[in-house]
Amino acid sequence: LGSQVGGLWVYDNDNGLSPAYASLHLNSEARVTAYKDFPFPEGSPLYPDHRQVHQYLASYADTFGVTPHIRFRSRVEKVEPLPAGRWRVTLADGASSDFDAVVVGTGHQGTPSHPAWRDDFKGEYLHAHSYRVPEPFRGKRVMVVGVGNSAVDIAADICVVTQSTVISARSPVLMMPRMLFGVPTSRVLARLEKPWMPWPLRRTIRETLTRIVHGRMEQWGFVTPKSRTHPTSHPSLMSHFVWDRIKAKPGIASVQGQEVRFVDGSRETFDTVIAATGYHVDLPFLAPALRPLDGHRLDLFLRVIHPKHAGLYFVGMFNVAGGGNIRMMDDQSEWVADLVTGAAAHPDEATVHAAIEEERAFLRKHYPAAPRYALELDPVFYRGQLAREHRRARQPQPAPA
Repeated sequence: LGSQVGGLWVYDNDNGLSPAYASLHLNSEARVTAYKDFPFPEGSPLYPDHRQVHQYLASYADTFGVTPHIRFRSRVEKVEPLPAGRWRVTLADGASSDFDAVVVGTGHQGTPSHPAWRDDFKGEYLHAHSYRVPEPFRGKRVMVVGVGNSAVDIAADICVVTQSTVISARSPVLMMPRMLFGVPTSRVLARLEKPWMPWPLRRTIRETLTRIVHGRMEQWGFVTPKSRTHPTSHPSLMSHFVWDRIKAKPGIASVQGQEVRFVDGSRETFDTVIAATGYHVDLPFLAPALRPLDGHRLDLFLRVIHPKHAGLYFVGMFNVAGGGNIRMMDDQSEWVADLVTGAAAHPDEATVHAAIEEERAFLRKHYPAAPRYALELDPVFYRGQLAREHRRARQPQPAPA
C-alpha cells in the first residue's frame, strides 16, 4: 500500500507501483470522475493533475473516516480461504487476520508488459511505468511505442526537448480532441449520441468531429479504426505533429542494435525507446487456483464476484472506455457493500456463467482481439448489466422495529 492514500496517483509512491509522471492529469472530466457523494473542490480544473487527485482521494478517506482503518506499509503476502466461507490475510511480516470477505483493489498497472524485442534493442530502454520527466531525454532520438493515453502524454511531454520523437502505432487510433466548442468533448458526445444508436453511427459522429478539428488520421501517419478502440485524446499532441516535433510510424517488424525496422519497410535509428505497452494483471498474493485469470482477462461475474469462491471480490480491474474510473469503482463498491451486508443476493452458478459469456461475446463483437482490450469496459453496457443484476438480486428489507 505504501505510506499514503492515493495509489497510482501518488507521484513516486513509496510502494514502488505508481506509474505517475510529473505532467499526469485525469483524462476524464472531474465532475464525471468524482465519487457521487463527494465532488472535487470548488474551483478545481476540468482535468485535475495527479497532485490534486491525490489530495482529493486523501480528503475523501479523511472525511468519511476511512483513514484510521488503513494499515499503511503493510504488504499482503497471501490471501487464502478458510472453512465457513471466511478468509485469512497474511502480511509480509508474518502477521495475519481473518475476515468474512476480501476485496482486491490493487489495480492492474503495477507490473509492466514488455515487447518481445526488448532485449534486441541496444540503446536506452524503459517502460512508461518508469517515466517521470522529459529532461533525461534532451537531445535524444526517442521512439514511444503505443498510442494509449500514457504514450501520447509522454510523447507530447518529451518532444519539446528531444532531437526527434516518433510514435510507433501498431493499432488504428482515433485521436479525438480533448475540447470542442469550449467544453470537454465528452459533453458534446453525450448530447449527440443516443443509447439507441448503433455503433457505426456513433463512430461516424466521432470521426466527423475529429476530422473537423484534426483532419484525417492518415495524413499524420495513423490509421483510422473501423472497430471500437479505447478512447485516446490529448490537448496538445496534434499541435506537435503540426510543428513537426512528433512523427508517427506503423508497427515494429524487427529491432537490431539501435535500428528499428517498421512494417512499412522504413528504418530509423533511436537512442531511447519508451515502451507504453501496457501491463500484466498480477495477483501474487492469490494461489494460482484462486486467480480468475484467462490470459489477460479476469473471468468475474460483472467484473466483481469470483465465480467459484464466495466472499472474494474485485474492484477497479478494468479500463473504462469513456467516463471516469473512480466513478465506476464507486458503483462497484456500492454493490460489494450490498453483497457483504446481505442487501443483495449472490447470483447462482448459471447466472454467473451466462453473464461472463455475455460479456465475452460483447467484447468479441465490438473490440479488437488484442490483450489491451481484455479488461475493456463499456460504461453503457456495463451499467445496464449492473442495473439488471440489482433488480434481480435486491433483497427485501425487514420493516423497522
